[in-house]
Amino acid sequence: MELDSKAKVQEEVIDLRQYFAILNKYKFKVFFFALFIAIFAGIVAMKMTPVYKATATLLIEAEQAQAVNFQEVMGLDSGRKEYYLTQFEILKSQAIAKKVIKKLNLIEQPEFNKPPSALARFKIFVKESLPFLPKNSVITLSESDLAEQEVQRFVKVFSSRLSISPIRKTQLVSISFEAEDPKLAAAVANAVGEVYIENHMTAKMGVTQKAAGWLNERLSDLRIGLDESEDQLQAYREQENLIDVQGVVGLVTKELEQTAQQLVIARNERNQLQSIMRVINEYGRNDLERLGSITAITSHNVIQDVKKEVVSAERRVSELSQVYGIKHPKMIAVKAELATVSRNLSKQVYSLVNGIEKEVKTSQANVIALQQELSLIREQYQLITGKENEYRKLKREVQTNRNLFDTFLSRSKETEITSDFNAVVARFTDRAFTPIEPIKPIKSLIVALAFVASFGFAVVLAFVIEALNDTFKSSADIENKLSQRMLGLLPLVVLNKNEQLNQHYFFEEGARKFAESVRTLRTSFVLTQLDKGSKVIEITSTVPGEGKTTTSTNLAFSLAQVEKTILIDADMRKPSICKRFNIPPYHPGLSNLIAGTEQFDDCIYYDDKSGLTVMPCGQIPSNPLELLLSPRFAEVLAQLKESYDRIIIDTPPVQAVSDSLVIAQQADAVIYVVKSDDTRIGAVQDSMGRLINLNANIAGVVLSQVDTRKVASHDYYHGYYTDYTYGNEKES
Repeated sequence: MELDSKAKVQEEVIDLRQYFAILNKYKFKVFFFALFIAIFAGIVAMKMTPVYKATATLLIEAEQAQAVNFQEVMGLDSGRKEYYLTQFEILKSQAIAKKVIKKLNLIEQPEFNKPPSALARFKIFVKESLPFLPKNSVITLSESDLAEQEVQRFVKVFSSRLSISPIRKTQLVSISFEAEDPKLAAAVANAVGEVYIENHMTAKMGVTQKAAGWLNERLSDLRIGLDESEDQLQAYREQENLIDVQGVVGLVTKELEQTAQQLVIARNERNQLQSIMRVINEYGRNDLERLGSITAITSHNVIQDVKKEVVSAERRVSELSQVYGIKHPKMIAVKAELATVSRNLSKQVYSLVNGIEKEVKTSQANVIALQQELSLIREQYQLITGKENEYRKLKREVQTNRNLFDTFLSRSKETEITSDFNAVVARFTDRAFTPIEPIKPIKSLIVALAFVASFGFAVVLAFVIEALNDTFKSSADIENKLSQRMLGLLPLVVLNKNEQLNQHYFFEEGARKFAESVRTLRTSFVLTQLDKGSKVIEITSTVPGEGKTTTSTNLAFSLAQVEKTILIDADMRKPSICKRFNIPPYHPGLSNLIAGTEQFDDCIYYDDKSGLTVMPCGQIPSNPLELLLSPRFAEVLAQLKESYDRIIIDTPPVQAVSDSLVIAQQADAVIYVVKSDDTRIGAVQDSMGRLINLNANIAGVVLSQVDTRKVASHDYYHGYYTDYTYGNEKES
């Protein structure tokens, strides 16, 4: 598990050297593509018409000047944020744009009457040419509608060039306009501000005048209503003979309160007297002793005075009785006085009882009288309060109408006075001036951006091309995609047009790099086949043109320098060995030897310069596959093994015919040739799979026609084949 996790970590590591290698491979193409686009962009920028931008600055007033202090008729709260946002949108509105267009006669300006662009004409052409695209329904428009459409087109163009930019945390706003004519740009920027100010003043005056007219109409109605309400109030006064309603109501109210209080007092007195009479009736009028105990009687002043006299007489009787006898004149006089006083007390008690009885009747009559009076006063109070309510209602209506009339009259006078006062909503802080330098096109920026963008696009395109290129470009591709050993690579030899590679190029002085590659291939093969004793070596490829025959020939040259080697041309369908070694086409070869029509010595050719024995194809047979499948072919190979150390067989491509598959069963080793940056990976995998299914011994793969200038710097072949020199000599 630990090894698997390490392997996954290694797979996830991005190999940056690979990306740098791709960039290095396409660096000149990427650079020149970006340079071409930048030059083209520069030419286009030079031909572009310069555009100038003029800017005017407006100060939008937060609180507008007023002739008198009254609420704004227009109803805009200038202290709110929405006020400024509203003003910005008004500056962008179509109404302002139309007035500016009319004021400056922009319809006659050439830059506003340009013909449609090439892109617009192309769109129209596409719509008209392609029948499957939806067509716009044709609507017949009147002259006014057509004129309005034309105005809308001008407004659209005008608005696209106009920009309104509020300055943060200020009441300032910038009005900018772009035009090809610098004077026109300044004129339009100033005109927008002027039209905005005029438009606001006109709207304000219109609203004020309209408000004044409405106020006058309402004032007439209110005056009529006030007069009617005053007439109704006066008529009611005369009808009810009202002078001071509040005084009358106050007097009646006071009488009502006093009478009610008197009634309460009279009722209390009556109740007290009635309670005393009940006690007197209960005790009886002859029982003076019990009557004398009643509080209402004993508390009477006359009774108390008489009782004092009785007590005084009794005290004297008591004092004299201690000094004199009963018949003493003083005693008799004192007792007579006491009897007189006692009789007076009884008389007073009887008199008081009779008086209480009379007071009860009087009190009852008084209560009844007060109740009747109170009822009369209440009726009078209700009558008066009814009149008072009606009076107050009429008076309140008069007061309300008078207040409304006074308010409207005051507002009407203020509006009339200030109707011709034009307080501006904004003013210029800086007017637009004629610009000197155009704002666009910024030619240097266009060229730089074009270069950067095209450079980036080219880099991305290079990566895409490299990702879509499923060919073999390095040894890593061979080992990773085919799981086969890489024996070596053969560098690409650059030739002039219509020039062919010399057959003995291997031995030329200027072919040191190529010869060393072949020797490296020989060494790799020999070292990998030491314990296998591979004598019969088949060399094949996937498709024609991959350098299979060149590889066979040069490998045979290198082996012939150390071992006895024979090169056999087994491609009986399209042989090429005869032509390369200048062997006559009629020279007998492999097909003749297998058929038994010629002897071995007659079927071979000896190359003096290389010391290599060559067996050409011979006479091209009609049935090459049957010859290769015959036992005679195996016998020929067995005889050759006895005479030669190495037998190199050049065979047809695997994808073309099945000859190479048949020969692979007789060969000790198969060397597979793949053309660099050309042969598709899938085709090679399919062909090698066919060989593996036949249990062929694939010794390894040779990557041919490798452009060493494009080989990645991290590929272990690169340094050797591009930088290696012999001795002190530089490679020519």
